[in-house]
Amino acid sequence: MKKKFEIKWLGGPEEHDYPAALSYLLLLYDEKTARAFVDKLKRAAMAEFKSKDIFRASGLSLLGTSNSHVVKDRGKIEAGGKLSPLLLVRTNEKVLIADGYHRLCAVYSFDEDALIPCKIV
Repeated sequence: MKKKFEIKWLGGPEEHDYPAALSYLLLLYDEKTARAFVDKLKRAAMAEFKSKDIFRASGLSLLGTSNSHVVKDRGKIEAGGKLSPLLLVRTNEKVLIADGYHRLCAVYSFDEDALIPCKIV
C-alpha cells in the first residue's frame, strides 16, 4: 500500500519565484507584457485548484518521478517541508505555469486531487 504524505504549503510564493516566473514569461512575451504579468501576480489573491485540473488547463505533460527537480520536491514533501504555491497566467486557451511546474508534478505523483494553492492572473 502506498504511504500517504501530507502536502504542506507556504502561505504565499517565495520572493525568488517571481524572477523565475519572469524568466519563463520572457520566452513567450515581450518584456513589458511579461513584467506586467509578474506585477499582477504579486498583487493577486491566493486561490486553490486541484492538481489534475491545473494539468488539464495547462495542456502540459506530467514529468516522471525520476526527473531531478520532481525528485527534489517529492523529497521535500516526504520530509514534511513546505512547498511554494504556483504562479499561473491565464491565456485565451490555456493556463501557463509561470512557476511551479516541478512542484505540480511532484504533488500529482502523490495525489491527483490535491488542492494546490496558487496565484492566478
